[in-house]
Amino acid sequence: MKKVIQERKDIAFYIKMNPLKMHPKAYDKAKTIVCEKKLSLLEDAFENKQLPAPKCKTSVVDDNMKLAGKLGITGAPAIIMPDGRLIQGYVDAKTLKELVDKK
Repeated sequence: MKKVIQERKDIAFYIKMNPLKMHPKAYDKAKTIVCEKKLSLLEDAFENKQLPAPKCKTSVVDDNMKLAGKLGITGAPAIIMPDGRLIQGYVDAKTLKELVDKK
């Protein structure tokens, strides 16, 4: 995503935290990221760094998980394109830009 937004200022990503149940620490990490609203914490999580415990009460992560279930999203990453297409799994920057441009 970083590479895409560096190259294309017309593309934005809206990140919804959807921790997978197979990763036992992911839920608390997701809540911490939502509570603190810091992109740096998301990057730390991807680098498997220790994150502080969540400091707020929020249902956002649970709501995201419910929405993902309704939409049939079973893994991460998952990208919903502007036209509603669902792309599940890793996509390189070049392909992602091509998918955005494909209408």
